[in-house]
Amino acid sequence: MIVVPIKEGENIERALKKFKRKFEKTGTVKELRSRQAFIKPSVIKRQQKMKAIYVQQLQQSEE
Repeated sequence: MIVVPIKEGENIERALKKFKRKFEKTGTVKELRSRQAFIKPSVIKRQQKMKAIYVQQLQQSEE
């Protein structure tokens, strides 16, 4: 359960922004979308490898 402490006199828009940020960090929406369709384990591994290669190339280009 997400709890957003609100200070007295705080704008409701700011409280909603805090809530949205906390909700995004939990990854609930991401997980729900991933559960909508089955992805084969081999495809998941391939995507993870591609992401790792991409990140490694970014790190090498910074150096």
